[in-house]
Amino acid sequence: MSGGLKGQVAVVTGSGSGIGAAITHSFLDAGASVLATGRRAEKLGRLGEHQSLITLVGDVTEPDFADRLLSRALDAFGRCDIVVNNAGVMWSGAAHEIDIEHVVAMVRVNIEAAFRVAHVFVRHFFTQNTGQIINISSVLGTKVRPNTGTYSATKYAVEALSESMRLELADTNVKVTCIEPGLVITDLHDHFAIHPKDALGLKQPLRPEDIANIVLTVATQPDHVFVPKVMVLPKHNAI
Repeated sequence: MSGGLKGQVAVVTGSGSGIGAAITHSFLDAGASVLATGRRAEKLGRLGEHQSLITLVGDVTEPDFADRLLSRALDAFGRCDIVVNNAGVMWSGAAHEIDIEHVVAMVRVNIEAAFRVAHVFVRHFFTQNTGQIINISSVLGTKVRPNTGTYSATKYAVEALSESMRLELADTNVKVTCIEPGLVITDLHDHFAIHPKDALGLKQPLRPEDIANIVLTVATQPDHVFVPKVMVLPKHNAI
């Protein structure tokens, strides 16, 4: 969709790898200017150089980081039209067995950081009376499986945030979309003892580019078209 976002400015969190990196590249290819952020400079460096790309290294859970993101986008590009709340972490385990520090990390990144980014950017979008926030949730934000309860809880929170913002902003020109991917092959699962694709028996999980294509489709809809929610599953994935 070359040129579909020409003149627009997007901020993408969790851009260092996986879905975030794929979204960053797809937005750049569509003509957008992008501020990509992540915790590790070396991963952001792998995005390569592009005249319309800038990066900001930092932790989205820091109290002032969302404000810094918005300020950086406005300083560099003079505007901001889209924010993709993509940063996330995942650990699995039964509620009585999972490392509590992993639970804390998921709550901080998946919930707190998502809320902080939404709080800052939606206020900006509301003031300028235009904008789009795209929250990356999960199919596990709609259905709980054994050993995924804590992760699912964080994604249910993202679903609730998305729905509440959609209702609160219904009379404005601010769009809110929640994307619910099924299993995507990323480094999110590298520490799992058994990879989810094997546990689920999936021969062909989704690729980050599959989700990026969906996000780009949502982001390039005309003003009168609003997409509140999209679930994306690999073939043969029964839920």
